[in-house]
Amino acid sequence: MVLMNNDDPLYRLLREGEVEEFNTRRHSGEACNLRACDLRGLDLRKLDATGLDLRDCYLRQADLRGVDFSQTNLEGASINGAKISGTYFPAALSAEEISLSLMHGTRLRMRSSG
Repeated sequence: MVLMNNDDPLYRLLREGEVEEFNTRRHSGEACNLRACDLRGLDLRKLDATGLDLRDCYLRQADLRGVDFSQTNLEGASINGAKISGTYFPAALSAEEISLSLMHGTRLRMRSSG
């Protein structure tokens, strides 16, 4: 997995722990590019992930408790060692995929709907 060196201002807000400011700026229409970003170890519990493209993101040991990812693209992301209690994953992700990524760091593969 090649992680991007992202200069996106909203990405920097997440890195600095400013999740609520991130959400506010997204809700006001500011676009962000989080594809293939390093989000490991971050506390993302208050993240509004609706519509985010988190493909190929590295979420190792991130705190994802209670985050609703049901409308988030997580294809190729890794959640190794993350805290996921109460996390709502997309229906296209099987429990086995989630478990493999959580325990072994495999990248998530979303089932196609066809």
